[in-house]
Amino acid sequence: MTLSVAAGLTRGTFALDVAFETGPGLTALFGRSGSGKTTVIDLVAGLVRPDRGRIVLSGETLLDTQGGVSVPAHRRGIATVFQQARLLPHLTVRQNLGYGRWFARARPETTGLDPDTVVAILGIGHLLARRPAGLSGGEAQRVAIGRALLSRPRLLLMDEPLAALDEARKDEILSCIERLRDAAGIPIVYVSHAVAEVARLADTVVVMEAGRIAASGPADAVLRRTDLVPVGDGEAGAVLDLVVAAHDADSGLTRIDGRVGTLTVPRLSRPVGSAVRLRIPARDVLVALAPPVGLSARNVLRGHVLGLVPSVAATVLVEIDCNGAVLAARLTRASARDLRLEPGRPVFAIVKSVAFDPQDVGRGRPPVIEI
Repeated sequence: MTLSVAAGLTRGTFALDVAFETGPGLTALFGRSGSGKTTVIDLVAGLVRPDRGRIVLSGETLLDTQGGVSVPAHRRGIATVFQQARLLPHLTVRQNLGYGRWFARARPETTGLDPDTVVAILGIGHLLARRPAGLSGGEAQRVAIGRALLSRPRLLLMDEPLAALDEARKDEILSCIERLRDAAGIPIVYVSHAVAEVARLADTVVVMEAGRIAASGPADAVLRRTDLVPVGDGEAGAVLDLVVAAHDADSGLTRIDGRVGTLTVPRLSRPVGSAVRLRIPARDVLVALAPPVGLSARNVLRGHVLGLVPSVAATVLVEIDCNGAVLAARLTRASARDLRLEPGRPVFAIVKSVAFDPQDVGRGRPPVIEI
């Protein structure tokens, strides 16, 4: 699946002018509130018509203002999950899910997940007889996702689906979205302004600023750029896919391995062999020229300086290549100068185990580790 968007519109003082392409997997539209993320979602879904532009999904032109093409929203084969669940209050959960299946019948040529699989992935089997008034916010959002999936969409749009939920419910929905991303085979475009969500879920990140595309690319490359992820918005850093190697009951730590090397983190509730994804904020990485002695930090990774990027205030972002995986460390310019850091210089990246929050560790993709 490929989605190509090139569109512009003006509404009052707000102007949107975007052009980007995405592929399979989960693509995150990332940026601050008011940057135009939801407007892009509405354009793709067919809920808003741009002043000019062209939108193509898997080779089919959905919109071409110059060519006079405008496929109606209900014929685009696209499902949208909004911030609010928007369930039909007079129907049970089972009937709300059936409403999605009704839309699928209008497109018999499409294939998708069967209802039992959707119910199992989302963990909503015990809710089928309830009505929306008897659901928690997280439960209602899971049902909304199920209804969208059962319409057999070619593309799933998710517009900040966690915005109205508390932290416990957010983690519940994040786990569901991870399973969908990996098992359902449906491409997803996911809107968020939260770094932790995007780092946990996204394969590709499209960054929006004031109605424009500031950058797009693989999540690990985009999210370590301090010019795109300001400190106040969650801190730039590395995104790594690793595998759980062992649990140590005595220390309460888990060992995880990947291209970057071996890391120890607080105990994870994941079985040995499972793939995990974690984010290491640049502020949590120290840099040394020699292996440290007498230091409490347990994670010491050998690498070399890949580059130095000016950052906020008097700081610099040091990119460190550790066997092909790239970490980022935010240092003062004075420290970088005193260490004489420059591209190619061998260094050691140091990360404290307590810097990792198990709640931020997501379901990853198995990394390729060269031996």
